[in-house]
Amino acid sequence: MLNTFSPVYQLLMSENAYPTSAVRYPSPPPALHLLRWQLRVLQAVAPALAFRLAWRVFCTPQRLPAKAWEVNVLDDARHRMLPTPAGPVAVYEWGAATAPAVVLVHGWEHRASFWHAWLAPLQAAGYRVVALDAPAHGASPGRQLNLTQYGAAIQAVVEAAAATGPVRALVAHSFGGAAVAGVPVRLPGGAPLPRLLLLSVPVHLRAVAQRFTDLLRLPASQISRMEAHIERLTGRPWRSFAPAVAGPGIGAEKVLLLHDETDAIVPFAEGRQIAAAWPGATLHATRSLGHNRILRDAGVVARAVGFLA
Repeated sequence: MLNTFSPVYQLLMSENAYPTSAVRYPSPPPALHLLRWQLRVLQAVAPALAFRLAWRVFCTPQRLPAKAWEVNVLDDARHRMLPTPAGPVAVYEWGAATAPAVVLVHGWEHRASFWHAWLAPLQAAGYRVVALDAPAHGASPGRQLNLTQYGAAIQAVVEAAAATGPVRALVAHSFGGAAVAGVPVRLPGGAPLPRLLLLSVPVHLRAVAQRFTDLLRLPASQISRMEAHIERLTGRPWRSFAPAVAGPGIGAEKVLLLHDETDAIVPFAEGRQIAAAWPGATLHATRSLGHNRILRDAGVVARAVGFLA
């Protein structure tokens, strides 16, 4: 519902909390006021219950209505439901079945059709395009999703794509990039990945948790609860999920980060931090595209296709 990777997150941000953000409401909407009130009351009488509610909100995406341009995007794709450890996911494929594959991984509350601007250019460049709807997104069933579940689903899609032809690249946006690099996702057998392209990816989980708790006006103690909960669930320190920590384990031959200087969801400074800490990674800055328009910009797509060659 209200994860800070969300394209609707910017609709709910307080101007006081984020004065440089693009605010579309003059004040937070009633639903956010109500949620803050519920959490404030629970925090006062039962902090553990407040955390459980906040965690459920954090892991529950909205299924946003389809946009007009999405309606026919998937019509000519080969479509199947693929079983994964995180549940079945809808997978879409275009191009020759044995051509080098580019696997597209969407962000929070997005879906495969959000890659519409990439489909024709990638096919024209000779690639097989593979995209998925994450669990609890698009046509895939489910109600909640976390980072490791998404990573497991992406891993299954990559392995299925590699079964019919080589995988040339992974291209991932926001939460999808955090899952690809943070888990991380690898080619079968530990083979090197020729290209990895990450767009608008956060520097680590703590930064996301801080934005989330700031938005809901939760105390710092809830960040500590979130850290402990993630470590219980995964058996890993949450710092180990940072893209620049786990991502080099993918073994990518070339890594390109694309991040917009005006991104109001994941600040551009985080892209700089990832690039500085990831040996061999290159950062390319865009301007005035924000967190989501970067996916639809023809110049960004052209640069990406050139990088994949």
